[in-house]
Amino acid sequence: MLPAMPAAARPRQATSVLLQFGRVAAMGTVAALILIAGVWASWGTAQHVLLTKGREQGTVDVTECGEGSCSGPYAPVSAGSRERGRVVIEDSVAVAEGRTYSVVVKPGSDEVVRSGPAGMLYAWVPLGGALLLASVVVAGGLRRTRAAWAMAGAGVALLTAAFLAV
Repeated sequence: MLPAMPAAARPRQATSVLLQFGRVAAMGTVAALILIAGVWASWGTAQHVLLTKGREQGTVDVTECGEGSCSGPYAPVSAGSRERGRVVIEDSVAVAEGRTYSVVVKPGSDEVVRSGPAGMLYAWVPLGGALLLASVVVAGGLRRTRAAWAMAGAGVALLTAAFLAV
């Protein structure tokens, strides 16, 4: 039979359990919010690249860049798409003046986003960063090192694939 625990030790155990539960709940919430924010930031562009059915698809020949955006003439590829003299694409690492890119037109506008494998990977870059950030929270706050390494590996793989594709 085990010796009885002193009465003074019982409240410390309860406090320790409550503090541990609070830490896990708080860090789990923070990690979840980081991941949700990464998906939310990515989805703004990714929805146009992933859900292309019924959207205008074509190519843009980038002729001019400045003030955070590039522009050029749009040549349609999909049925129902119309030619445009000028469309706007975000000026980023993924776009260079003088090059031609396959794009999808955002509905109701003259803005386009890159399509194809490079556009899809580039759209999910915010999620890759969120995976890296959340992995630190999972490792330190939740003390789940295997899950943290898996998240970090997925984030690095996504960012590396996007870098190589762009």
